[in-house]
Order: sequence, then structure tokens, then C-alpha cells
Amino acid sequence: MRIGELSKATDVPVPTIKYYLREGLLPAGELSSPNQASYGEAHVRRLRLIRALIELAQVPVVKVKEIVESLDADTEPLHEQIGRAHRALTPTRRLTATDEARAAATRQVADLIAERGWTVEADAPALTTLIDTIAALRTLGQGYLAGHLDTYAEAVERFTRIEIEAVTSTPTRDQLAESVVIGTILGETLISSLRLLAQESISAERWKNR
Repeated sequence: MRIGELSKATDVPVPTIKYYLREGLLPAGELSSPNQASYGEAHVRRLRLIRALIELAQVPVVKVKEIVESLDADTEPLHEQIGRAHRALTPTRRLTATDEARAAATRQVADLIAERGWTVEADAPALTTLIDTIAALRTLGQGYLAGHLDTYAEAVERFTRIEIEAVTSTPTRDQLAESVVIGTILGETLISSLRLLAQESISAERWKNR
């Protein structure tokens, strides 16, 4: 398809597609003449991924470039590709907590990972985020929530395995990697929405008439 047809198929304006091409987010099309290029299904998938990253996950363009570059690194193991994408997606933030709470949270998370036998790199951004979150809960007097960490982890591991199994049916390596990244973005919204609905329902059961 030509760029106009690609625009219609993805609902992305032609100037935006050209911008993505210039920035290296979208691979160049196959030249059919000096001034014409053709695009295929891979470009449609990549545009959907870029839109999900920018519009849904609010990922800056420079980070999007990191993610698509990691997905295009065919010489890397698939695990490394997805890991690089996850690191670009994970926000870095420092939550307010006491040193004592952060030390306790660090021990708790280390114990959890060891007990569950998880393979996690020491520099994983999500690891720091989890420690900071638990430390903040303890500092704010909400440590009882952190007391259920293993139950949370068990539930998360269960549905994450379901997610991974669901995307492994994709036929190619790049489609699999893209599916994992998009699933990570939308999965967060899906889980948090279900949690809020469940909280509303349980609240109604317990306290609606009180």
C-alpha cells in the first residue's frame, strides 16, 4: 500500500507517518519509484504500537524510539528485547519514605523474590518502584497492605502466565514482542479498572447502608 492507504488503514495522518519515518520510529517503505514507497502489514502493526505507546501510555517519542529499536534488535534474545522495552516503559520516580521503611521494604522484596524463585535483574526499574511503594506504605501507616505482598504476587504471577500464553500464539518473533509490549500497556489499565470496580462492589456490600 502507498502512504495514503497506510494512513487510512491506521487512522494516522500522513504528516504524522512522515514524522515517524524521519525519527526512525517507523521503518522505511520499499521504494517502487524514486518518489514512491510501498508499505505492508508490518508497518500497520508498528504504527498501532507507536500509537499505543504515545497516546495510551504517554511515552515520550525519545523513549518510543528506544522501545522500537529494542524490538528490532534481531540479534538479541527475545527476553532481552522485551526487557529493554519494559525498562523504557517503566517510569522512574522516588516516593517519600523513611530510611527505616525503605530498608524494611528492601528486605521484604528480596525475600519475596527468593521465595517465589523469580528471575529478576538487580537494575530492573520495577524492582525499585516496588521497594519505594512498600516503603511509602509503611511510612504512611498503611503497612498492613504490604503484609499481603505474597498474596498479591501469587495473583499477579497467575494472570501474567495467562497473558504470556495468550500472546505466544502470534506467528512471528516481532509480533510476539509487540504483543507483549501492548499487553503491558493496556494490561495495567485493565487490571486497575477491574480493581476499582471490585472495590466499589465490595464497598457497597459492606458499607452502603451504614
